[in-house]
Amino acid sequence: MRHFYTWFFRLTLPLMLLHLWWRGRADPAYRKRWSERFGLVPKRAGTRRRWRERFGVVPDRASRAPLIWIHSVSVGETLAAVPLIESLAARHPGWQWLVTTTTPTGSQRVHDALEPILNGRLLHYYLPFDLPECLTPFLDALRPTILVSMETELWPNLLSVCHRREMPAILVNGRLSEKSARGYGRFSRLSRDMLSHLSKVVAQYPADAQRFMALGLPAEKVTAVGNIKFDLHIGSGQISSAQALSHQWRGAANRPVWLAASTHSGEDEIVLQAYGELRDEFPDLLLVLVPRHPIRFDSVARLCREQGLRVARRSDGNPPGAGDQVLLGDTMGELLRFYGASDVAFVGGSLVPVGGHNMIEPAAWGVPVVCGPYLHNFATVSSLLEDAGGLMVCEDAAQLAHQVGYWLRDADKREMAGARGREVAAQNSGALARTVSEVEALMRSY
Repeated sequence: MRHFYTWFFRLTLPLMLLHLWWRGRADPAYRKRWSERFGLVPKRAGTRRRWRERFGVVPDRASRAPLIWIHSVSVGETLAAVPLIESLAARHPGWQWLVTTTTPTGSQRVHDALEPILNGRLLHYYLPFDLPECLTPFLDALRPTILVSMETELWPNLLSVCHRREMPAILVNGRLSEKSARGYGRFSRLSRDMLSHLSKVVAQYPADAQRFMALGLPAEKVTAVGNIKFDLHIGSGQISSAQALSHQWRGAANRPVWLAASTHSGEDEIVLQAYGELRDEFPDLLLVLVPRHPIRFDSVARLCREQGLRVARRSDGNPPGAGDQVLLGDTMGELLRFYGASDVAFVGGSLVPVGGHNMIEPAAWGVPVVCGPYLHNFATVSSLLEDAGGLMVCEDAAQLAHQVGYWLRDADKREMAGARGREVAAQNSGALARTVSEVEALMRSY
């Protein structure tokens, strides 16, 4: 079955390249570094270790150091990988790190978040296309010790190539929604073969583990430890920074702030409609609107202006004025402190069938959360928060305006909802330490 998958991938490769070129119209980064996608990268120092040992040459330190390969597709998975890498790197200062992504935004987050932590121990490339002829030169050049894949990043040829090289592969923070499980089930032979090449799956919750096993993963290869995104540490520096940001945004009038985060196409219109209804009661309400993808920054700014709204852009470096109604969050890496500066947060990818984004971050700040009904990527997390009263699900603009207004109107109820969300976040921490132990155990066994 994998043979047919591989040939289908080869036949569709021109369309994938055309798609990258097309996306490059809005974001030129998609038209760069294509050689990495074909697996063409510089050789890592020390990859000729066996040759040098055979002829009596002592390997250098880089050749002896394990190279831990972390694959995270884009921003969300990369942010989840950061605390895992930080913990392992602190415990094993001799390990080297290779991080691959598939999107330019994920690539930027790798550099911003990990270079200060790893201090020269980081290699970063795009993941090669899932073809043997692309993966083989990539692995030959870098020779990683172990593959640690994040959440749902499963590629048949990638796992097969790792298996043939006797290189362990572990999926961490693994999640598998009912929808995704049905999709994998339609190609059961390919899925079973792919999962057989995994050394371990560290799933988020028992339901995820059960779905992996239903697809053919042996029970002894899977364990459920929780979601490592709950192990979010908000430091004193981040708290101070968020407080300063809140003071800038609110101004002398102490205006309320509603954050709409990680919005997708089709959601901005709904958010702006809700904002229009809220302004009747809260005329000085500041909407902080943060599109999920940078290529949409300009189009969302135009959408706001077309609706007669005054827009300030975060990238300009100036705080919004008293007359500005929308602050467009068109920068990268600031969303966490944006949550801490807001009264109520809408988390996007949920009013359109994307599956939702990380609502743990606002909950950890004690900020009440509103989402749309499409939450299959965070089904357990959203249920925990909703059952506790820290999250409300809204179907449309009217419900969105009603719930946001309810919390803006009553500070006590807003703070109570935020406290319940923060309690859920605290009670469900601990998955990070267990995940670190699983990765270390696998390293010891090989």
